[in-house]
Amino acid sequence: MAGYLIKDTTREERKKIVEESLGNLSGSCDGCMVGIVEMYQDYIDGKKEIREINREFSARYAKGNMEREHHGCGMGR
Repeated sequence: MAGYLIKDTTREERKKIVEESLGNLSGSCDGCMVGIVEMYQDYIDGKKEIREINREFSARYAKGNMEREHHGCGMGR
């Protein structure tokens, strides 16, 4: 694979990149990975680069705008 950019990958490669990066998607966390996978769906679909998605997430986190947008585990709530 040439890289991680949308222009350098197929949809299938991008899906594999996300899956491998996140690890065990069916982990024992009662589906907590679903929200994280959804977060990267625009990358898989070729709409946004990974860096854009990460930047948007970080900006919301830094501003404290994480209310109910978070789909992960209920831990820490």
